[in-house]
Amino acid sequence: QVQLVESGGGLVQPGGSLRLSCAASGRTLDYWAIRWFRQAPGKEREGVSCINTGDGSTDYADAVKGRFTISRDAGKNTVYLQMNSLRPEDAAVYYCAARIQRTADDTCTEGPYNYWGQGTQVTVSS
Repeated sequence: QVQLVESGGGLVQPGGSLRLSCAASGRTLDYWAIRWFRQAPGKEREGVSCINTGDGSTDYADAVKGRFTISRDAGKNTVYLQMNSLRPEDAAVYYCAARIQRTADDTCTEGPYNYWGQGTQVTVSS
């Protein structure tokens, strides 16, 4: 079992930055895929960014490329999402999710994801 806890959300002005954290407990996140999703009111959940902790490979949705960065601190068993140049359309509840990395060439955009956090709200408004 893995428990995931997100934090770091809040209210930020357009152009501002936030860093979201996804802290894991119960298992060390070695050779796991971790993905950040977001869901805005009335919209479908979408994948934002992900990382394979086995080889460090990452992926980003086109909407966030160049603005968001995913990273991992193995010592803290935590994955981060640094979000810069935030836009009103980035406002959503952000969730992190985890699954075991299945193969050496596993692509972290593939699901299904088995473990989910409770989400953290990001509001972008002036």
